[in-house]
Amino acid sequence: MSAPTVSADAAPAGPDGEKLLAAGDRVALRLWDEGPATGKGPHANDYETVGLALEGEATLTINGSETKLTPGLSWVVPAGTKHFYAVSGHFKAVEATSPPARS
Repeated sequence: MSAPTVSADAAPAGPDGEKLLAAGDRVALRLWDEGPATGKGPHANDYETVGLALEGEATLTINGSETKLTPGLSWVVPAGTKHFYAVSGHFKAVEATSPPARS
């Protein structure tokens, strides 16, 4: 049996423009590659998110505290935590979500 794979170039788009990468029963990967955006505004998800910034910069706000996301920096947004992202230029990041975020 070979490992299931998903090419970022051919990955389907998710509901917010992210690319839906490989997913298992307990974790999923997604790729964000976007320009200026303010995101959804403060919201909470029922899944945990762990991310890694690859290119550009974004600001992650969790409970009123801002963190600048720059290449090489990783972060965690616990499930149920109000947060939002603001992107002022180009930003590329990969995130893992558990349980898998696919809606």
